[in-house]
Amino acid sequence: MPLQHQPNIAGPDAFYEELIHAQRDLTDDQADMLVAKLALILANHVGDRAVLSEAIALARSNTLASATTGAAA
Repeated sequence: MPLQHQPNIAGPDAFYEELIHAQRDLTDDQADMLVAKLALILANHVGDRAVLSEAIALARSNTLASATTGAAA
């Protein structure tokens, strides 16, 4: 299963709203923990180590690029 690079979430705005709502009333540390746990749950669901490694590399690359340009990730 290759890593999906094209938008693939039904109702992306609703998903984003749900994700933000899940972090409401949490401290920054709790919100970070929620996102980390969500990442691990979804990684377990994907299960394919090559796909997960590609996703980690892509996320890191995008994060570093955002940090150097000042853009949001």
